Amino acid sequence: MGPRADGGRGADGVKGRGSVEHAVTTARAEGVVVREAERADLLAVFRIEKESFPQPWPFSAFEMFLDEPGFLVAHDDEEREPVVGYVVADIVRTHGRPLGHVKDLAVHPDRRGEGVGATLLGNALARLDARNVPTVKLEVRPSNDPARSLYREFGFEYSKRIPGYYDDGEDALVLVREDDATARP
Repeated sequence: MGPRADGGRGADGVKGRGSVEHAVTTARAEGVVVREAERADLLAVFRIEKESFPQPWPFSAFEMFLDEPGFLVAHDDEEREPVVGYVVADIVRTHGRPLGHVKDLAVHPDRRGEGVGATLLGNALARLDARNVPTVKLEVRPSNDPARSLYREFGFEYSKRIPGYYDDGEDALVLVREDDATARP
């Protein structure tokens, strides 16, 4: 699947920042466990999506990513419920080379600012790294300062602007992270 089914929104549902180093090295924020998404998680994921974005993905879009190793959910420690956030990342081929794409990232509004988004992003990037994906991209609204700050901490840098990317006319910033020592928080 290319850009978002709703015209593209990008991975900008994260608000606030946690300890990025902690998220990457331990793969968990305090009290949060990350695992691959399962069919039973989809309703909770869809609810978070609708609470987070004015142009939510349809339920069927999440179903399409169920087998992707980068479709991850976060839930409270040692419990499977409730899901408190999710990330959707996949691998596409560009000119014969793998390219990671973080397509969607959101945290339940009540859990933002606790490091859940950083934990999810760190886990998704680790899974892409394990599959030898040297470059990862994502789209984000220029107005989403908390998400942009988080992505900068993970080594994402500005690549280009796509005018009118979102249905409301807002542009998207394409951010890219190259796999090298300087891209690791």
